[in-house]
Amino acid sequence: MKLLKNGLLYDGTGSEPYKADILIDGDKIAKIAPAIEAEETWEVVDVEGLSVSPGFIDAHSHNDWFAIKKHPAKYFEPFIRQGISSFVAGNCGISAPGFEVDTPHADKLGAGLFGYQSTTGRYPTVSSFFEAVDRNMPCNLAVLAGHCTARASVSGYENRPLTSKELQQMLDIMEQALQEGACGLSLGLMYEPGIYAGIDELKAVAKLCEKYQCPLTVHPRACSAVSMTYPLLGRPHLLRAMDELVEIAKGTKLKLQYSHAIFVGRRSFRCKKELMDIIHRLKNEGVDVGFDIYSELLGVSVITVVLPAWYQALTSKQKRHWFHRLKLGVLVAATIVLLGFGWDDIQIAYIGEGYEQYEGKSVAQIAKEMGKSCLDAYLDLCELSHFQGRINMGPYSTPEIVSELSKDDLCLYMTDAWVEDHGVQNPAIYDCFPKFLKFSLCGSGDTMPQTIRKMSGAVADRYAIKDRGYLKEGYFADITVFNETALREAQPDQERSFGIEQLYINGIRVLHADAIDYDAIQTSGRAIRVVCP
Repeated sequence: MKLLKNGLLYDGTGSEPYKADILIDGDKIAKIAPAIEAEETWEVVDVEGLSVSPGFIDAHSHNDWFAIKKHPAKYFEPFIRQGISSFVAGNCGISAPGFEVDTPHADKLGAGLFGYQSTTGRYPTVSSFFEAVDRNMPCNLAVLAGHCTARASVSGYENRPLTSKELQQMLDIMEQALQEGACGLSLGLMYEPGIYAGIDELKAVAKLCEKYQCPLTVHPRACSAVSMTYPLLGRPHLLRAMDELVEIAKGTKLKLQYSHAIFVGRRSFRCKKELMDIIHRLKNEGVDVGFDIYSELLGVSVITVVLPAWYQALTSKQKRHWFHRLKLGVLVAATIVLLGFGWDDIQIAYIGEGYEQYEGKSVAQIAKEMGKSCLDAYLDLCELSHFQGRINMGPYSTPEIVSELSKDDLCLYMTDAWVEDHGVQNPAIYDCFPKFLKFSLCGSGDTMPQTIRKMSGAVADRYAIKDRGYLKEGYFADITVFNETALREAQPDQERSFGIEQLYINGIRVLHADAIDYDAIQTSGRAIRVVCP
């Protein structure tokens, strides 16, 4: 038995905090009450002057790909230091499980972002995936079944509508995942092969979510005012992408989760109000809609994210043809002007072994060093990375937008980050959640009770995660202990976390002060199976 005494408890409901003790029996919270009298055999931890909350749940993660690593600890360590105990993974259509066992397109799984290097195996079903990771990873994990993964396993990256047989195969894969405990489905409409899916295919996926009353998370086709997805002129592209989601969701009982509400490029910031108006209008019309954000102003993506679908679908020879290069150059030049986002804003995070000299530099810097145009240098970098390189891009938002959206009742908090083996890391792996807490304490974020709720109870409710997300008797003992004074006084963005004192996962203390229990985190995490109605 462990007894946490004298803490200020935020219980995950959004209610005001209160002083109480928490008694942990094994992996569950046995009792919450003021002044619990300790027995001689109990371990007593005095948290006087500290705040206590449910373990944070990252609402948008890709750590399903890292839970199956042979040595997963290093990929979870920075998140543990943020107070994160659980993840909703498999986002953006790119899940580690959820594909045909004998797919001939195994090399296409991962959408160029992830793969099965140094993993314990490949797990086509959610059931086999959960069996592999349960008690073999540091943190708890719920998983969405990805549309890109299922589609790629059926038809690879072919730019065409699925045949009726292929469509049914894909839907069967996704339905099996829901039956085996996936917490929802995810779309990645900016990644191959999701970019090739038409509206009827997407509606078929949405109907599955309606049937199982589970969320459909969506990385839209565009997150910027101008992209390579639609004709350059006319309605801002991120709003056109939102219009597509309205067409899918309007008049349904769909639980629609808009992934990472970002506005890529300075000219996209003006679209924020209309996007939020559309989301709230859908809510008022009966659609169960929500969105999530991180506290960062930039993001990570594949190097091809700015390339149009038609160009990505070309063969290597066709890509080098002068006409296609000219057409691409005209589109890119116009996009830069219309977007307020240029080659200076694309930082190379990783190209490949032997090309470390490009890491941390912008495409504009590299072009100057190469003595080439920015477009030619960029396409060279794409080819050097076999069109699978990684970039950091910004600006995606502003402090003012993050502040406003963080207070929205429909908002959840997340990191959308993962630890890379090479190159420049996404800063969100270090202090994304502590920054949300700091924003609250400094007045630019939501209230502290609501901030805690948006990274705990509200996430558990959204994804039907039972017995987690709240400080309640009988719930799993996922508990974060933090220091509000340290959070308020810390300087963020130093490539380290701050203000998090302790973390318990299933009753096991895995973080104390700055020390991680590396033995404990080998087996502290559990698979979170969601039972659909």
